[in-house]
Amino acid sequence: MNEIIIELEEISPKEFFGTGNENITLLKKYFPKLKIVARGNKIKAFGDEELLEEFDRRMTMLIKHFSKYNKLDENVIERVLTSQSGDDYKTSEQSGEVLVHGVNGKPIKPITANQRKMVELMRKNDMVFAIGPAGTGKTYTGVALAVKALKNKEVKRIILTRPAVEAGENLGFLPGDLQEKLDPYMQPIYDALRDMIPAEKLAHYIENGTIQIAPLAFMRGRTLDHAFVILDEGQNTTHAQMKMFLTRMGKNAKFLLTGDPGQIDLPRRTISGLKEALLILKGVEGVGMIFLDDKDVVRHKLVKKIIEAYKHIENVD
Repeated sequence: MNEIIIELEEISPKEFFGTGNENITLLKKYFPKLKIVARGNKIKAFGDEELLEEFDRRMTMLIKHFSKYNKLDENVIERVLTSQSGDDYKTSEQSGEVLVHGVNGKPIKPITANQRKMVELMRKNDMVFAIGPAGTGKTYTGVALAVKALKNKEVKRIILTRPAVEAGENLGFLPGDLQEKLDPYMQPIYDALRDMIPAEKLAHYIENGTIQIAPLAFMRGRTLDHAFVILDEGQNTTHAQMKMFLTRMGKNAKFLLTGDPGQIDLPRRTISGLKEALLILKGVEGVGMIFLDDKDVVRHKLVKKIIEAYKHIENVD
């Protein structure tokens, strides 16, 4: 039987192996035909030569990641072990940096490889589509990028919008005026902003129009320049709404469109403007596209399992 020994140098085996050797347990799950033993600062693997070569390659990637970020968790391990190549996983040094220091100095930065790719794409393109299921950090990372751009004076304002399509509820029956009806609907965006900007400053920004949060219909007829604009829940736009939004782009503007094609709340037989735009704009210079998946889920670990379970009964094409 062939054997390979990987020695951890200048790395804490305890942190690399995880609590109760949970990271080693995950490695065994992905390499069931290998016998993997972790002792001291060494990992030994026994088995077929080709599998050992692949194991060695993936371990090198994991060790490099740990050396760079001093962190290894289930999301990272899964991303490294399932990526087609190193290029799928690698991102520039800059894309993994802290985007903003939020309330109480909390550092906010991309966590997964695809979130870092999203940051990188946003740096290189004026328009980016970030597509993926719930919990993959699309909106949160996008808001962090917008706040960073505002703090660095790269833009003069942040505009956050969503199409006012009701997910099984009816806004008309909610109490209050239009703003009071819309505030709960925009809650995910408010939540992200409250993490990143102190309450008083955020209230001031909203009052003076530096940060604008409004339904998509309010964008009609406007030219959005010197702004970082995020369209959230883009899967619920129609053809006309998406075309209207995309053509609002003004000078020195950054547009980020997020969405989950698996959660469309449009009436039946209505084509999603997001799905259509992804086809039409594929390959257009200046437009970037990143597809996040369940391996990027940064909520409770059950969310990832829920998404995987629903895949078996849903047709999202």
